[in-house]
Amino acid sequence: MDYIFKEFSTNAVFNIGNTTDLAFFNTPKQVQLYTFIWAQTEAIKIVIDSVPFTIAPHSILALTPIQYLQYIDGNHAIIYQFNREFYCIKDHDQEVSCVGILFFGNANIPVIHLDTTEQQKFNALHAVFIDELETKDNIQAEMLRMLMARFIIKSTRLLKAKEGIIETPKSTKVDLLRSFNFLVEQHFKQEHSVAFYADQLFKSPKTLSNNFAKLNRSPLQIIHNRIILEAKRLLIYTDKTTKEIAFEIGFEDASHLSRLFKKHTQKTPTDFKKSQAH
Repeated sequence: MDYIFKEFSTNAVFNIGNTTDLAFFNTPKQVQLYTFIWAQTEAIKIVIDSVPFTIAPHSILALTPIQYLQYIDGNHAIIYQFNREFYCIKDHDQEVSCVGILFFGNANIPVIHLDTTEQQKFNALHAVFIDELETKDNIQAEMLRMLMARFIIKSTRLLKAKEGIIETPKSTKVDLLRSFNFLVEQHFKQEHSVAFYADQLFKSPKTLSNNFAKLNRSPLQIIHNRIILEAKRLLIYTDKTTKEIAFEIGFEDASHLSRLFKKHTQKTPTDFKKSQAH
């Protein structure tokens, strides 16, 4: 059964669905909403931005609105979806600390595995979600937002533990990583140098690189990975030429993008597009 919440005064949307809703993505489509796919008792096979992926049982995957999703196979999934009007992760980041890790992390696809204890906790939270969706009163929206904040916080904590990201009250390295990742998401189409982001964060490029070395991250690698990901999306899901894509991602000369693309993928943009054709 699907549950749909809409707040007409703000255009907020929050949905809870199941595997049937994934059938909408039998062909690749942009997600358009912040999305959690929770595989229950069996694996869910999908394709994310042209990359085949399997969500293991008892695992939760997080997607941003700009990502492309295709559903392949699998049953018994729970789907949570919401728009920024329902819950703006940027505005609420002080509460949930998920920007740059759970969403817009510029790393691997974020997947959280739930052990038996966590399964019980998330199942209990899901039951409260359903109860609130069935309770129509003037504080329903506030209650649902509180529950989504809790869901995001719990997911982010588990993802940090999985990635080995240790956060202490006095530690600023994790906040620096999150801020950098989100800045890249906002500016990667115009700014490709570490110096720009270092300046935005009031750090020297050397200080930034030294901090990231301790976190097993390279600032330049994060920038390049985001550029390549966007180029792949545009090559696969649009009819734009390499020259048009290069211009959209901030390259005045298409050959500069082609060299970077081949360095990361061992293929030219044209060869990559041909390899993805079905």
